[in-house]
Amino acid sequence: MRKVMTAKTTAMAIAALLAACSQAADPAAAPEPPAPAKVGRDAAYAAAGDEPDGFVRALYGIYAATGQASPAPGRDPLLGRTLNAMVGADHNQALGKGRRPYLRKDFICDCTGGEVILTSVQTTQADKDNAQAAVVFTVDGQEKRQTLKLVREGMNWKVADVLVPGQAPLTERLLKVIE
Repeated sequence: MRKVMTAKTTAMAIAALLAACSQAADPAAAPEPPAPAKVGRDAAYAAAGDEPDGFVRALYGIYAATGQASPAPGRDPLLGRTLNAMVGADHNQALGKGRRPYLRKDFICDCTGGEVILTSVQTTQADKDNAQAAVVFTVDGQEKRQTLKLVREGMNWKVADVLVPGQAPLTERLLKVIE
């Protein structure tokens, strides 16, 4: 009987070893697939810590991502402190006075919607904390040009002002409205 038990035990041990050798690899040990590329505002937030050119490209890439809500006026992490304060003041004063805000369209694309396609960016960096980006883009096929003044706040680039040919800088126009 002892020989039978030993033979059974040995057979079970061999079967277990063979089964262990033929099992698929541990799924936990398999490499994870790469993280999906960031799009929209997430991509712009990530690019804000990089070079000005990449930040501007990601900023206009937001328009390709649909269904993303914009932050409340005056609370956009992609805008510099001063511009954010002015945008918020315009919105809040308009609500308090029963008027429409001066900014009724998106000033980055100079539009209220449509297909925005960035066609060119030329950045010049004045120093480590200030840059300008001359951008050319289309909105539903109509070409537009403007210059974004960029400022580095902390580790991130932010839009400090928008210059549209033939108009005063956005900050000057807002200052007149909120005074």
